Amino acid sequence: MTAAQRLAWFALKQEIEDFLYMEADLLDQREFRQWLDLLAEDLVYFMPIRRNVKFGQQAEKENTRQGEGISWFDEDKWTLGKRVEQILTGVHYAEEPLSRVTHMVSNVRLLEVSPSVEEPAEVVAGCRFLVYQNRVEYESNTFVGRRKDRLRRHGNSWLIARREMILEQNVLLAKNLSILF
Repeated sequence: MTAAQRLAWFALKQEIEDFLYMEADLLDQREFRQWLDLLAEDLVYFMPIRRNVKFGQQAEKENTRQGEGISWFDEDKWTLGKRVEQILTGVHYAEEPLSRVTHMVSNVRLLEVSPSVEEPAEVVAGCRFLVYQNRVEYESNTFVGRRKDRLRRHGNSWLIARREMILEQNVLLAKNLSILF
């Protein structure tokens, strides 16, 4: 990699990190409609369910597969829009009163860049997340996991074209998954 390519790589990485941090801020500030604007029309939003499996079977059987069986989320932009509409009615049982949520994003890595670092049209970024949710007086949930995002260049910014989230738990201790990741 040339010095110019390294410089372009680090500039792109910083741009992607800033985008992901801005997205987390929108969710934390309950700017759900603005968050929806960051989603591509052909979005895939997927969170498999994890299973305990025998050693050696992790890659094949630990996570449910998209389109096969059950998952925590297997949604598109339309269904996420309907979830946001429901939350914003003010009569959504699981979000009345609204949760206090903090999204932390870290360990951002560029996994794929196409067609080139100098002219990126699409980027696959990996990261880790920690999402803290507090509701009413006594309900607290912490979600920890990994994420892989396919981002598509859109003018001077990015759109999320695919998000796959892996929770580091196989039993969900929260009463519901009313928050967005």
